[in-house]
Amino acid sequence: MAKPKKLMGVQQCLISTDKDTQAILQYICSESNNLHNCAVYYARQIWFKTGTYVTSFDLVNMMGSNRHFAALSSEAAVQTCLSVGESIKSFSELLKKSRTGELGQKPKFPNYRKSGGYQVVSFPKRALKLVDGQIRFPLGLQVKAWFGLRDFFLPMPSNLDFNLIKEVRILPRNGCFYAKFVYPVSANKINLDFTKCLGLDHGISNWLTGVSNVGTSFIVDGLHLKSLNQLYNKQIANIKNGKPQGFWSGKLAAITEKRNRQMRDAVNKAARLVINHCIDNGIGTLVFGWNQGQKDGVNMGRKNNQKFVQIPTAKLKDRISQLCERYGIRFVETEESYTSKASFLDSDTLPKYGEKPERWKESGRRVQRGLYQSADKVEINADCNGAANILRKVAVTLGLCLEGISSGALTTPLRVRIWAVQESQRLQP
Repeated sequence: MAKPKKLMGVQQCLISTDKDTQAILQYICSESNNLHNCAVYYARQIWFKTGTYVTSFDLVNMMGSNRHFAALSSEAAVQTCLSVGESIKSFSELLKKSRTGELGQKPKFPNYRKSGGYQVVSFPKRALKLVDGQIRFPLGLQVKAWFGLRDFFLPMPSNLDFNLIKEVRILPRNGCFYAKFVYPVSANKINLDFTKCLGLDHGISNWLTGVSNVGTSFIVDGLHLKSLNQLYNKQIANIKNGKPQGFWSGKLAAITEKRNRQMRDAVNKAARLVINHCIDNGIGTLVFGWNQGQKDGVNMGRKNNQKFVQIPTAKLKDRISQLCERYGIRFVETEESYTSKASFLDSDTLPKYGEKPERWKESGRRVQRGLYQSADKVEINADCNGAANILRKVAVTLGLCLEGISSGALTTPLRVRIWAVQESQRLQP
């Protein structure tokens, strides 16, 4: 019997500290980046010359005498080498799948990071100590010899238990440094009914549309998110105007980091809205419509392509999947081909992509933006029609009954704005 998977939680905190500690963070992240590149170089040479893969422990043994290894504490340096080893292991497994035809693309050997950049530094629990509400992080022997520094300190979050922390990562990003605290979380046991299901269809203006077989429906509004993304692109374009290719500056980094924080906040809030909806209605099965590689081959015009590709829907899907695992909700991902064209009310067949019969034709049609009309001239919300069809894709396989999907839910979904204090009233499609 397989052991249950341990669930891990992550809390990320922006590090605001003095200039001396900031310089130390820059130094160790720079040395971690250099050590990463040295480990990749060694692994690439072994691979190209002998065709064999080095293991994580081989890298640790070989890099032990490297000066960048000595610049970090031994625990942190080992974690950097292990991360390279994990990348090589993943490459070997993907290469096997590529050779057997299970993978469409041929994987590439792990490459170097940008020279002079910063790389995450991971400190396992055994390397850390709690001293007067501050976490002590050790430094390497080389730093002690050169600068006389043994350690540095960062504040301990008041809402976490130091004894439960498994790892702390120093994460550099766009001129800022974050501390990521990794700790175990227990699965919440909630009484859910796996015959109750929720289908999710994603888009741009309507970021997520959900329809359930318990008579509920909602739309997570994406207009604000799209507006923020458009503003970001406009600011970046204005600053880069007339500048050489590859131009970057502190102002660009600050704007990018602000935009990325907004996107992360939107992902977390939207995912929590979906999970809370499932818990409140006892829904035990969540079906997410997703076509693999859809962002690589999307062709909706230059402007729409930019909006679609830059909206972090894949991260939202992954976040919802993580929360489903924590709360015991069954998460199912299914391809969504023809779910927008086919009519749910007319029970149109839903072929897979590339398997559409020659004479297949949808019964209904979109009469205007956001409005779908069935063969009997019944008008419903177009995105709700797609979400309901996503449920139909897996209904037989999972044994789901969709009779509870009401015409009212398909016509007037509740529109939710993720940054609004209160939910809006039901709106017409």
